[in-house]
Amino acid sequence: MVRAKQGDRQMTGYANARRIEAMIEGLDLCNATPGQGTTRLTYSPEYRAAADFTIARMREAGLSVHEDAVGNIFGRIEGRQPDLAPILVGSHLDSVPHGGRFDGPAGVVAAIETAFLFRELGLRPDRPIEVAALIEEEGTRFGGGLFGSRLLTGQLDPATLDELRDDNGVSAAQAMAAYGLDPAQAGQAARAPGSVHAFLELHIEQGPVLEAEGRDIAIVDRIVGLAQLRVTVRGRAGHAGTTPMDQRRDALTGAVAILSQLPDLARQTGRDAVLTVGRIEVLPGGANVIPDLVTFTVDLRAPAEEDVLRLIQMVEGTVAHAQGNGLTCTVERQLYAAPTPLSGQIGAALSAQADALGVSHRVMVSGAGHDAMIMADFAPTGLIFVPSKGGVSHAPEEWTDYAQIARGTDVIFATIRQMSGATPG
Repeated sequence: MVRAKQGDRQMTGYANARRIEAMIEGLDLCNATPGQGTTRLTYSPEYRAAADFTIARMREAGLSVHEDAVGNIFGRIEGRQPDLAPILVGSHLDSVPHGGRFDGPAGVVAAIETAFLFRELGLRPDRPIEVAALIEEEGTRFGGGLFGSRLLTGQLDPATLDELRDDNGVSAAQAMAAYGLDPAQAGQAARAPGSVHAFLELHIEQGPVLEAEGRDIAIVDRIVGLAQLRVTVRGRAGHAGTTPMDQRRDALTGAVAILSQLPDLARQTGRDAVLTVGRIEVLPGGANVIPDLVTFTVDLRAPAEEDVLRLIQMVEGTVAHAQGNGLTCTVERQLYAAPTPLSGQIGAALSAQADALGVSHRVMVSGAGHDAMIMADFAPTGLIFVPSKGGVSHAPEEWTDYAQIARGTDVIFATIRQMSGATPG
């Protein structure tokens, strides 16, 4: 085990915490809202800057880099047996509006740091390793989320790129073209079954458990099921002063009637089910105009698949019941992911390496969706969490100490070294 001077590396670890810090801070400069949290939407100029920064760091670590047809970035360590399916390790680069700098980038940086360690320790794997920086995990721009991993695994039809639109009406296909990609080639991003040996991801916990328990990492054994819905309520616009109350077709009033019932649906379902309305838009948006169009998102999560499916049906029923009196109401299912068990074999390998490194750990269920939940249906998948200060995430106050990311990176590195059959030379 490497030992190095304090302040440069952990005293009994591998990863360089200062380098991790520099990479995360560098990525955070690629930000549309400096001083107000991190905003980096897929295919935006800020995203392009982050992608270029990531590519530069990958090349600095000695990786051969390519960007696929949809903008996922991969840096490859060639193996002694290059025809073997690679181990993928990484996370995502996009953010929520005014979010934190660690959600996603911590995992990308941990993967790049792993590549630096392979180079510095003179290790060569039998099996290739690919560092991955994936797009649109959050779903902030186009809705649905887990966009890059779903395209990678063939779970998203490229034909839908013309249908997915941002708040300005720009389709994903149009945004790709403006970014310099050809949406007609998006299908080329899909990899064949069996072409990935395993996927590993490091992520911040986004909750308070690890910090409260004083643990270094969590090894995630499963991820809750989730669905993301988009509800549209249509009415008729009118003048606020001249339209009698009994003749109004107020879309916002109809939407409020639905929204007021939604929290109780999750409570009725029980068993740790949660429901969140995260975004609402009212049009035409004039102070003296009766709204004729309201859209809002509904995020549903539960550990048991039957609870997720029941919640979807309950929301759809509530929306259908609100229809009438001149209002039309529809529900679009933008994303569905069943509760996902992760690889027990990879979990055991992560646990063994954590023990060998003296990294304290526990097993945890993830209440948040991650690219790992999509990859788990495609290849054996492992996911670890590192602590989040105060449990805060998706906010400017989001924070994880760089030394804690380094400890998690040590476990990822050691596990990949073992899985890839890496030896000096």
